[in-house]
Amino acid sequence: MATKAKRETHAAAKSKAIAKAKAIAPDVPVRIGQTPETDLRGLPDVFGRLIEDHDRHRALLSMIEATDGKGEDRAALFEELVYELKAHAAAEEQALWSTVLRNPETTEFARHAVAEHKDIDKMLDDLTARDMGKKKWMERFADLKHEYLHHIREEEQEQFVESEKILSDADRKYMRTVFERRKKEEKAAAELKPKLKIKAIA
Repeated sequence: MATKAKRETHAAAKSKAIAKAKAIAPDVPVRIGQTPETDLRGLPDVFGRLIEDHDRHRALLSMIEATDGKGEDRAALFEELVYELKAHAAAEEQALWSTVLRNPETTEFARHAVAEHKDIDKMLDDLTARDMGKKKWMERFADLKHEYLHHIREEEQEQFVESEKILSDADRKYMRTVFERRKKEEKAAAELKPKLKIKAIA
């Protein structure tokens, strides 16, 4: 019974996240496939909230892949993805990793996650600077998708699991409150920052 209830909680949390992505472009299909197994999905704490965002991001990545470069949907979805990933990373660092960094048992996990945030941020800025109607843009986007899916898989299956061990229930609930507040503020301040990773040769 408990397992069935857990499955239902997980499914509801994932559906809620996907619905938020679908609201940006209702006619674009979502195909996120299987997601990594985690007992943290749907929990009323910071980890459940972070994974809800991850599922939303998986949906946005899938939807962008399904778009035509000449249509408005790709631009709208990519803009939302940029704002989402930048705000999520900043709020996650402030709500979770700032605390986890201070514990010697989890310092390396936190450092690794934060370093990957910086790499992903640079990839987003590079894509923002390029013509999304070109085939090469989609190739670079595929690299971003691969990198981000790898990053959140590591977070969900390794870094969150280790962090969970050193945090109390009260810590985790408080961190969710911090994350919610900071994410809203960070998303309102987020910008599209076109910056090529490698200078184009004329």
